[in-house]
Amino acid sequence: MLNNATAVVLAGGRGTRLHSVVSDRPKVLAVVNGKPFLTYLLDQVAAVGIMNVVLCVGYRGDQVQATFGQEYAGMHLTYSQETTPLGTGGALCLACPLITSDTFIAMNGDSFCDVNLKDLWEWHHTRQASITMVLTHRPDSTRYGHVSLSSNGTIVSFEEKGTATEAGWVNAGIYVFNSEMVRAIHRAIHAVSLEREITPSWVGQRLYGYQSHGRFLDIGTPESYAQANTFFAKERKNESKAICGA
Repeated sequence: MLNNATAVVLAGGRGTRLHSVVSDRPKVLAVVNGKPFLTYLLDQVAAVGIMNVVLCVGYRGDQVQATFGQEYAGMHLTYSQETTPLGTGGALCLACPLITSDTFIAMNGDSFCDVNLKDLWEWHHTRQASITMVLTHRPDSTRYGHVSLSSNGTIVSFEEKGTATEAGWVNAGIYVFNSEMVRAIHRAIHAVSLEREITPSWVGQRLYGYQSHGRFLDIGTPESYAQANTFFAKERKNESKAICGA
């Protein structure tokens, strides 16, 4: 059940590419429609009943903790503070002792994918996957790298960012990991990339791609961050229509 699951948010990024527009705070605290970007991710997690969240913080992590404290929307927040940059994979390794469930959800703190986390969770367990990676379709996969799938949804290969210019499925920054994966990644804590090193090493070991058709936003560049206010304004408009039956 998701109410017993842990969600891990990788919120340690410095946001170097955003420095020209967000220079006084970590990337997850970049303001979107008057709220920190991290708020939208936590709202997504809270909506499916998850009660425990681990925030992997690094650069100016004290600001994140001061902003959100120990509780948000009924969820208990725990902080895993890195003292040196560990990358997304290393940060996840460091946080492993704080993860209280055998299966957990991990999310990049600088992107948002409008995916139903409950459906994702059930899809992962139905396939007995080791790792499920949420994928989103992009008209140009240059910035993200291309992911190739078999007919049953297993991931068969990754193509590095900058090499594929065609439309394709790319990593949306949301994962489900099972207990086997937790044990494997906790063997060592060092600087390592979840996207470039850990997940590609699991090709052929029940690594699945969940194809999402929901809207996607990555705030990693000034250009994409500039789209965030409109993106989430549309989200609220769609929610209002659903409530009113429009």
